[in-house]
This record gives sequence, structure tokens and C-alpha cells, in this order.
Amino acid sequence: MHPMLTVAVKAARRAGNHIQRASQNLDVIRVEKKKANDFVSDVDRQAEEIIIETLLEAYPKHAILAEESGAKGVGNSDYEWIIDPLDGTTNFLHGHTQYAISIALAVKGQIQQAVVYDPNRNDLFTASKGVGAFLNDRRIRVSRRIALNECLIATGFPVSDMSYLDQYLAMFRDVLPKVAGVRREGSAALDLCNVACGRVDGFWELNLKPWDIAAGSLMVQEAGGIVTNPKGEDGWLDSGDIVAGNPKVLGQLLHTLAPHVK
Repeated sequence: MHPMLTVAVKAARRAGNHIQRASQNLDVIRVEKKKANDFVSDVDRQAEEIIIETLLEAYPKHAILAEESGAKGVGNSDYEWIIDPLDGTTNFLHGHTQYAISIALAVKGQIQQAVVYDPNRNDLFTASKGVGAFLNDRRIRVSRRIALNECLIATGFPVSDMSYLDQYLAMFRDVLPKVAGVRREGSAALDLCNVACGRVDGFWELNLKPWDIAAGSLMVQEAGGIVTNPKGEDGWLDSGDIVAGNPKVLGQLLHTLAPHVK
């Protein structure tokens, strides 16, 4: 395992342990509303502090882009850690066990290392650029399904920004009858990991943030899948509009989404 990935795993596990301890006492957690349907808890902030402390202890000159504390770092570092300390906060606060820690390392703007840790299942997803993607040290690959009507597709509904609700609903309306099923589980990081290991065949969502998708996107790519925006182009990390899947399914999914792409 790459040394930087090893440090990221250490950070993710430390944060996961803290989150799981907190999950035993949900009624005492302090929660704030950042905006409509967008929550942050003291657990998010504490987990983020644990991750940043662990990473900067090993690499003090690296930059940080984290969901709760924003961007920080030393100078213009080529190395930037992209962190979501608790992807699926709303699930966590309701005792719904679909949430994860997501950590990615970008080098000169390219994602090179990734960790997504699901503390409930003790599932550790890791990926290194050009090396492959793994679940608990076992190599993973995207599914081999080729017909969209046999596929299980993951998605995420608009939550805090309803300005693109009509566009999303039109996409959902056209996708639903063409697939075996659609799932919305509330953690984009885990949705992408599920694409990577074949638990679902594809995924699409709009208006995400870099920390939601940076690590999971590398998992998909290193597992043999493709990641694009809804136009089949790059730019998804900046726009937050993302489609991922195995190579056969992705084209069919893009074709279905295309009429509603702005």
C-alpha cells in the first residue's frame, strides 16, 4: 500500500471509531442547520479534526479541502487532501447506518489515492491510481451486466438546493422504467464504492461537492468503470454532476439522461 494511502487509512479508522462511539448517544449530539436540509453536527467537526490532525502530522506541508473547515494548507502545495468526515450526516443523525468517511489525495489536481471507510460494516475501500481498487484488501471490479433493464442503479435526490429539482425528476422518470431498480441510500461516497464492487451497476447525481465524490470516483475508475458528467465529458469534480458505471451500462445511462442535460 502506498505510504500516503496508509496514513489516510489510519485517519479514516480513527475518525470511524469516534463516529461509532458517538452513534451510541445520538440524543446528546449537537446539530446545526447550515441551510435547508443540510445539517452538521459536532461529530462531523470532531471527526474532521481527527482526520486533518492525522494527515498533517505525517504531511505538514500538504493542503486540505474539507467539508466543514474549508480550504487550508501551506503555500501552493501540489498535494491536497479532499475530506468528507461523515458522508451521510442525515442518515447518521437518524440512526440509519448508511454513512462513511471519505478521504482522497489530489496531486496537481489529479486524484491519486482514495479511502472510503464504512464503520458500520467495517468495509474499507482503497484505491491508488494505476494500481487498482480494493475492498478489505480484496481486488474489486465493476459489474459485468450489459443490459440496462437488468441493472440496479443508485442515485441521490436533491436535498438542499431545489433549483434543479425538475431536471432531476425528469431524469428519474426516464431512468426508472428502463432499469431493474433504483436505490437512494444517502451517501454518494458509498454509492460510488458500490458501483466499484458491483453491488450496483451505475450511479448518477447532480450538484455534489468535491468531497462527496473525489475518493469514490477513483474507486470506480480503478475497478474498471467510467466516470463522466451527464454529457459524457470531464469536469464532474468541479460541477458536481456525475454519472458512473461499468463501460457497457454507462453509455445506456447517459443516453437516457441526455434529453434532460442543460
